[in-house]
Amino acid sequence: MHDDLTREDIKKMQEELDYRRLKLHPEILEEVKRTRAFGDLSENYEYKAAKQAQRENMSRMRYLEGMIKSAHVISDRSGADEVGLFDRVEIYMPEDDETDVIRVVTTVRCDPRKGLISKESPFGQQVLGKRVGDRFTVQVNETYSYEAVIKSITKGSDDGSVPLLGY
Repeated sequence: MHDDLTREDIKKMQEELDYRRLKLHPEILEEVKRTRAFGDLSENYEYKAAKQAQRENMSRMRYLEGMIKSAHVISDRSGADEVGLFDRVEIYMPEDDETDVIRVVTTVRCDPRKGLISKESPFGQQVLGKRVGDRFTVQVNETYSYEAVIKSITKGSDDGSVPLLGY
């Protein structure tokens, strides 16, 4: 299996991995050594916190390495009049009589609270490739779906302004 990522996604992941490996990892190791010297490890909160930080850092490094290794590079290009990755899209929801502005992004950079919708989500899949005026239906589950209409598209690109998801 592979992950569909842009070149910018991979670049951002490699930068984070390098930072974690070359700067953060040695700092955490030093903190583990320092707090270990406090004595009784069973009641040493500082040591436990340092070990937890070490585990989290190692986990994130493994995740980034795996994502980079399995990446399938995709383009953020699309037709001039259709929705592509990183375009700003104004969408009208007739059911709620509301308009939202979203950007369809790769899964590693989505944040629905900020209008950054994953291209792999049901909504993102429906929006990609649509043109102004297109009406589409998003099937949420077996019993619920809703309609939406593309109001406008402002072309964009993967300029690196959308950060990676953290945890």
